[in-house]
Amino acid sequence: MAKSLPPFGQDGDKPFSNRRSRAFGTMPIRTVIPNALTVLALCAGLTAIRFALEGRFEAAVTAIIIASVFDALDGRVARFLKGTSKFGAELDSLTDFVNFGVAPVIVLYLWTLSAIGGIGWIAVLGYAVCCALRLARFNVALEDPDKPAWSANYFTGVPAPAGALIVMLPLYLDFIGLSFLKALPLIVAIHCFAVAFLMVSRVPTFSGKRMGLRIERDMVLPILVFVGFVAAVVLNYPWYAFTAIALAYLAVLPVSIMRHRHHMLRSATVVEPVSNNLPID
Repeated sequence: MAKSLPPFGQDGDKPFSNRRSRAFGTMPIRTVIPNALTVLALCAGLTAIRFALEGRFEAAVTAIIIASVFDALDGRVARFLKGTSKFGAELDSLTDFVNFGVAPVIVLYLWTLSAIGGIGWIAVLGYAVCCALRLARFNVALEDPDKPAWSANYFTGVPAPAGALIVMLPLYLDFIGLSFLKALPLIVAIHCFAVAFLMVSRVPTFSGKRMGLRIERDMVLPILVFVGFVAAVVLNYPWYAFTAIALAYLAVLPVSIMRHRHHMLRSATVVEPVSNNLPID
């Protein structure tokens, strides 16, 4: 006689209520908050494209900067709330491509690169493709278990948010009155190619993710004063401030290269002890 079927609502010896609780279970709010910040960043990046289509280039650049602020917050909030997830990491990577790989060069194309036709569009495609490759390489590098501990202080190549900050430098200069660059779209295209090369290059750049974890008590007041000063400058003279930030980042690149080379030389001089107990054939 064939074995009777299990009662309705059960899967073998697993009751239906258990399966239902898994399908309609709850998740902690701490995993939703970082993803919400990422979605806000995506909305800001897409809105930047809309502003550029309307010819409101200052608003477009401001929207991309706001997207970068949300991008800087979502990962830190996720780690603080212990709400990191694979879904959040994938969403963040896709959002970074839109906000920092597509939106900035679309704004530049609508601003001046369209004047040189195909060459301007090639600059847009080149930058966007290099940004995608940069993000893919970063995601793969996270899974490398053989990296030395000090390598966490460095990125390989210019990260996507910094690339977006630098590639929009001609726009900052235009906003502060140096409008001659708008009449030189070929120079802007060359600038896009140069930033794209920096993103996919092997140039080590400071990460900054470990900065600010611990500071000395005597440094708290100077840091707060400096933050207040920077905030006042950014709010009152935003395009001068972002021009200075972009140029300062480029100026620091040689320092990061030298520091990275110093760490590599130090790690190379560490010789592991060799055991004298050789195997005998």
